[in-house]
Amino acid sequence: MRLDGKKALITGGGTGIGRAIALAFAREGARVALMGRRPDPLIKTAREIGSAALVVTGDLTRKEDIDATVAATLARFGGIDILVNNGGVLHAGTAETQTEQQWDETFNVNVKGLWLMTRAVLPHLRKAAGGSIINISSVLGLVGFANRAAYAASKGAVTMLTKSMALDHAHESIRVNCICPGVVETDLLNNFINNAPDPAQARAVRLEMQPMKRFGTPDDVAGCAVFLASDESKWMTGAAVPLDGGYTAR
Repeated sequence: MRLDGKKALITGGGTGIGRAIALAFAREGARVALMGRRPDPLIKTAREIGSAALVVTGDLTRKEDIDATVAATLARFGGIDILVNNGGVLHAGTAETQTEQQWDETFNVNVKGLWLMTRAVLPHLRKAAGGSIINISSVLGLVGFANRAAYAASKGAVTMLTKSMALDHAHESIRVNCICPGVVETDLLNNFINNAPDPAQARAVRLEMQPMKRFGTPDDVAGCAVFLASDESKWMTGAAVPLDGGYTAR
């Protein structure tokens, strides 16, 4: 029970990586607030967790939704010790083909939403005499990739924002780290592959790029998140952890 008594707020908590983190945190003794735009996946995840879960429907691009989420979490749990900024969007495209709407949505959700949520939670981590902020970045926040102009740029911003916030709040025992996952088996990945002209070939090409010859799983990311949320990493801040099966080691 490495997170016994801790209170966590997780954005994008209904599916994929966010869901796996929520379930792992609950197994380790935490109470978890799940935020997302779609209520059905959030409710389903909360039912798996039980009474230790809270569902709050909201949009990361709306400050009023963020403030309401934080207020609901405080009302239910009495505080916040851990924030997981997992909510995000991905639009494929180059600098030429990316639309202005896609660019704006990518940065509004992946960067501005993360910043707004963190800013809303920081005073409550300070009241708790410290805490852990875990940002879900990407290997594309460390290296480039074709046809991912907006997404890679936004995740690069997340990685550097993580490091800056870590320095700003280290003296308050508020730790800020980010996980940089590689290709993870999620609905988002499957949608991209299934929409390719040849889905089998698209999957095979991506698998061939993986040194360990497999994609990651949401549980792989959840295990790293538990470590970063727990006291086992209490002297760790400002880190961007590549969790990618060796992809960035080349």
